[in-house]
Amino acid sequence: MFGLSLGVTGVYIQILVKIFEWATVRIQRGRQKQSSLPVPLHTGIIERASGSMQEQMGQLRRSQPTAAGEFCLSDAMYFCKKGLESIVDDQVTQRFSSEELASWNLLTRTNQNFYYISLRLTIIWGLGVFVRYCILFPLRIALAIIGLSWLVIGTTVVGFLPEGSVKNWLSELVHLTCYRICARGLSATIHYHNKENRPKKGGICVANHTTPIDVVILANDGCYAMVGQIHGGLMGVLQRSMVRSCPHVWFERSEMKDRHTVTSRLRDHIAAKTKLPILIFPEGTCVNNTSVMMFKKGSFEIEGTIYPVAIKYDPRLGDAFWNSSKYNMVSYLLRMMTSWAIVVNVWYLPPMTIQ
Repeated sequence: MFGLSLGVTGVYIQILVKIFEWATVRIQRGRQKQSSLPVPLHTGIIERASGSMQEQMGQLRRSQPTAAGEFCLSDAMYFCKKGLESIVDDQVTQRFSSEELASWNLLTRTNQNFYYISLRLTIIWGLGVFVRYCILFPLRIALAIIGLSWLVIGTTVVGFLPEGSVKNWLSELVHLTCYRICARGLSATIHYHNKENRPKKGGICVANHTTPIDVVILANDGCYAMVGQIHGGLMGVLQRSMVRSCPHVWFERSEMKDRHTVTSRLRDHIAAKTKLPILIFPEGTCVNNTSVMMFKKGSFEIEGTIYPVAIKYDPRLGDAFWNSSKYNMVSYLLRMMTSWAIVVNVWYLPPMTIQ
């Protein structure tokens, strides 16, 4: 709640990393001893052949000997195959699959390279399941419920106060406190770097986007005005309560399609230098945290100071990437709350203005 740590989480993470390293060494030794283990599966959509194109072409020619200079249909088919592979499994497609791990983290296997090796490893995996689902998960659920409840109640109460410095101070306090509780509900360990570059009021904060909890991660170190579409259900309740105490920028579905309306409202917001910095994810979608996709230019057309922020998650303790085409929000949060922890580094980069 107060942004302080006793260091217990750091020790917990160090112990986990040591266990992962030990388990990986055991698996590698077991694979060498058991030659009957299946060959590791490829993680991509396409199982690419090893070796250069020249070597593969040579193998095709040797398998179908032809006279020098004679046309060979297999040459054309080979290049068609390579072209289709490049289209189906291009660099963009690869950015929407989970990052491959070099070691087994005792969670869901992302590469299916690890199989039964020994009874000891199996027992450790079973203990890990018990700890994550029977001890950590109930505690995290309780913390998340407390954080969200306090956010709704606190922002609603603050919303009844008259406009002024007291209301702004209380609003920021409520937001910071509740977001920190929610972050602990995900066992998030966050390291902030270059805090002198933190976004200031009247500016625009842009960051790479991996997961919906990017908002929670950034809001643990400062308050932001959110930009987004108005939702219904639980999300709508949160939005309506938050906007009472803080000038968030929520749009109707029809307004989101009107680029000029969005730009105008954002420009009016940053014109008031007393309002919180706007938080925008210009990629427009969640990416697997190995790359950054091309930014949409809307947020850069507004004449204001841009505060870039880089967010990098450690995939060894839990995969923070939200593959929205594969998991809905509930199943995604369940996976997050039953992982070991969410470890993330945040870098505040120097502010920039349009030249």
